[in-house]
Formats: sequence, structure tokens, C-alpha cells
Amino acid sequence: MDLNDKIVIYQTADGQTSIDVKLENDTVWLSANQMAILFDRDEKTIRKHINNVFSEGELEKENNTHFLRVDGVKQPVAFYSLDVIISVGYRVKSQRGTQFRIWANKVLKEYLIKGYAVNKALTEQHYTELKQLVNVLGRTVKAQEALTSDDALNLVEVVADYAYALDTLDKYDYQQLAVEQTTNEAKFRATYEGAMKAIEELKEKFGGSQWFANEKDDSFKSSIGQIYQTFGGQDLYPSVEEKAAMLLYLVTKNHSFSDGNKRIAATLFLWFMAGNGILYNPDGTKRIADNTLVALTLMIAESRTEEKDVMVKVVVNLINKNNYE
Repeated sequence: MDLNDKIVIYQTADGQTSIDVKLENDTVWLSANQMAILFDRDEKTIRKHINNVFSEGELEKENNTHFLRVDGVKQPVAFYSLDVIISVGYRVKSQRGTQFRIWANKVLKEYLIKGYAVNKALTEQHYTELKQLVNVLGRTVKAQEALTSDDALNLVEVVADYAYALDTLDKYDYQQLAVEQTTNEAKFRATYEGAMKAIEELKEKFGGSQWFANEKDDSFKSSIGQIYQTFGGQDLYPSVEEKAAMLLYLVTKNHSFSDGNKRIAATLFLWFMAGNGILYNPDGTKRIADNTLVALTLMIAESRTEEKDVMVKVVVNLINKNNYE
């Protein structure tokens, strides 16, 4: 590794000190001397904190220490991973340490909530759709003033589950993801008449206003037909999962009914999956939890037209077989 290759990822508020990061093995590395400069403490104090991080079992020394050759120094110098840097930063009592903790909290919070690394230098093109999903999440939370903390967490979990699906597959080609491990043989075909019957059963069971399930136009019938669209003799949505996702999206977004559009969309989504035998996993659990479905429906409702593809792919990836094998 060329130690002259430097990337600045952090600069102190006073502008006097920045971290020149050594990148290797998907993490960053600093020496004790660099940490001493960063946190404005002597190197002896920094080494004491590093030793405590390891001796107290907070981190493993072997996995977080890397010895590198440095010009002008005979012996290899110990460099420490970002995990160690952060741990030391939380232990150091200095103004610089406080500034670093504020910065680290902000970055870590963004990473945890958004589900992706905020460093734009790291293959940003692979995260475009995930970022779109995060934007939808933000608008949804902002628009739903009555959300409880549990509801908000369910929304965040949709993003986290999608990120987990990507990590599980270890791929970042969304075109491939949309069709992997899906069900191509349909056991059940949705019809307008069948869907209206399911909606009437929903109304009888749970009630609703006089406007519930009242069709405003022919757009609902169009939504049912659209999931079976073909081009050149091939289905535009070849798998059962893709058809289910499109049904959820179209019924939610088209606002075909005077009242109850989101409830109707979620019900038909489950109805379609059940009819095709993909609602449940082999162990009897649902492929998609009720709270996740509610969160997804809210996010679709708040999404923009140009975000349709990412929302459909999110649904497909949350119900495909890869998540359950």
C-alpha cells in the first residue's frame, strides 16, 4: 500500500487538523501518533486508551491492528482501524475529542438509519436505488403526522430489510435482483370480478364509510389488467412476485376508490399472494409481516412517479425466496 495515498474524511472545527486516512481492507487506519495529533493529546495517553480498548475486550487487537512500513522509520508502525479510532475518540477528554464524538455520532446515525455508507467515494452508483428508497422514507415519515414510534421503526425496517436482502445476495445488480428466486408458475389469475368480491368481503368484515370501495372511474379494472401486460409475446412482469408488487403499487397509487385505497391495495396484495401459494413460508410464517406491509403501502403512497421501479423492486426483494432459504 502506498502511504502517500491520502483521503481526508474528517477535519476539526478549527480547521487545524484533518485525518489523512490510509485505506485498506475496506476500513481506514491511523497510527497512535496521528490519533494524538487529531485528539490534541500526547501519544502516551493515546496508547493507554488503545491498550484499554483491547484489554477490556471492547475490540480484538489482532483484527484491528495493521503494521505498515513508513518512510524514515526502521521498524513497521502499528496502525489501528476505524473502530479503534472511534473507541479512542469516545475515551479522550479534550475539545477535539468532543468535536470528534459529535462528528462520529452524526455519521454513525446516518449510516444506521439510512442503511448505506455515506462516503460517496465508495461505489456510489450501486446505491442509487437505496438512496431513492431512503428519500421516500423521509417523505413518508414527514407526511404521516400521526405515526407512533413503532410505526416509524417499521418504516425504517423496510429500508434495513432491503439492505439486508442485498447483502444476503452479495450482489448489487438490481436488474438481476428483481427476478432471482421468484415464482414463475402462476396457480391463480387475478380478475376484476374476483378482486371486487375480495374487496366486498373486506368491507363486510371491517366496515367502512359509504365511500369505501366506491369506484371513481375504470382505473381499478385497468390496474388488474396491467399486471398481465405483455410485450413481444412476453410478460412485462413474468413472476408472481413482480405481479403482486405491481398490483400493490398500482392500486395504492391510482386512487381508484373514493375511500380505502391503501387498505384495499394491501388486502389484494395478500389475496393475490395467497391465491398463488406464496403468502407463507414453509415454516408457516408470512413472507411479509403485517407491519412491514403497512409501512410499504405508506411509502408507495408517498413515492413519486419516477420512483416506481425502486418501490416495486423493494417489494419483490422482500417477498422473494432468497430471504427465507
